[in-house]
Amino acid sequence: MLNRVILIGRLTADPELRYTSNGTAVTSFTLAVDRMRTNANGERQTDFINVVVWQKLAELVAQYLQKGRMAAVDGRLQIRTYENREGQRVRVAEVVAEGVRFLDRGDSGQAKSATSTAGAKPNSASVQEPDYDPFDDPFADDLPPGFEDDMPF
Repeated sequence: MLNRVILIGRLTADPELRYTSNGTAVTSFTLAVDRMRTNANGERQTDFINVVVWQKLAELVAQYLQKGRMAAVDGRLQIRTYENREGQRVRVAEVVAEGVRFLDRGDSGQAKSATSTAGAKPNSASVQEPDYDPFDDPFADDLPPGFEDDMPF
């Protein structure tokens, strides 16, 4: 079985860092992800996806990401149910991030990433001096010329 989600989008608000009663850091944020296809009016639709990050990675995300920043999230989809204050059962879908990559430059002008592996403690963020333009498409030369013209859809 496989439960793997990879998303690229922009944060809709600053991440919210909290701590559980036993001191474990947890950060949540919403990622705005554009759909690949346009709707009948020619407009792109956007999905707003809740993301949860735990432990050291949660602290790093809260420290380095802000509203509007672009990020890639690698994790798993989780569906959980809880009872709200009115006594109604609520189902929530969210992505539990195992890795977060910061895709654009923040105020410091550096691209940063933080990742962890399943079952292991998250690594601290690795800081990379950018010698690239983060808005260049690194995959632009991967497809042969005219490849998209041959697609049947």
